[in-house]
Amino acid sequence: MTNATKTLSAPVVEDRNSWRWGFTPQAEIWNGRLAMIGFLAAALIELFSGKGFLHFWGIL
Repeated sequence: MTNATKTLSAPVVEDRNSWRWGFTPQAEIWNGRLAMIGFLAAALIELFSGKGFLHFWGIL
């Protein structure tokens, strides 16, 4: 093999925060982040209103 036919490639670096579809590690990271935001929002609604989340929105 000569140097003319030898090609070098840089390692592929995957962005852990990129938005990707399907069952990928990135999707699971985003799922966890959004779940934490939702849980925090529900807890704050209950803390400041004195009602549960479903009672606050009039569902129960």
